[in-house]
Amino acid sequence: MDPRTAAQRFADTWQHAWTHHDVEALITLYADDAEHTSMPFRPPHRGRGAIADYIRWSFTGETDPHVTFATPVVDGDRAAIEFRVHAHDNGTPVTLAGCVFAHFNEHGQAVRTRDYWHTTEGHH
Repeated sequence: MDPRTAAQRFADTWQHAWTHHDVEALITLYADDAEHTSMPFRPPHRGRGAIADYIRWSFTGETDPHVTFATPVVDGDRAAIEFRVHAHDNGTPVTLAGCVFAHFNEHGQAVRTRDYWHTTEGHH
């Protein structure tokens, strides 16, 4: 799959599936042996199962997410994609803003991803 197509599919699927907390849709984006690092100093999540567990955990306490992903910036088989989420975390309005860096295989699946993100109270 063309990396631009893979990156746009990744962004579109994440935008829709995060809004609906659809973990099953999200894990289809990843190769079986993919590795995801959710923050620079956390250990990586290795394999679809571990990535799915992390995603489920990250959705805990989150309600009413409004999610937007920007158009991916693609270079070769890698992409950078900014995102912003307005949600409620255990009832408190929050904004999460960040960027995911993804490396895709020839099938358009993510083989390595890493996120950098920040949260603040309120919707900004």
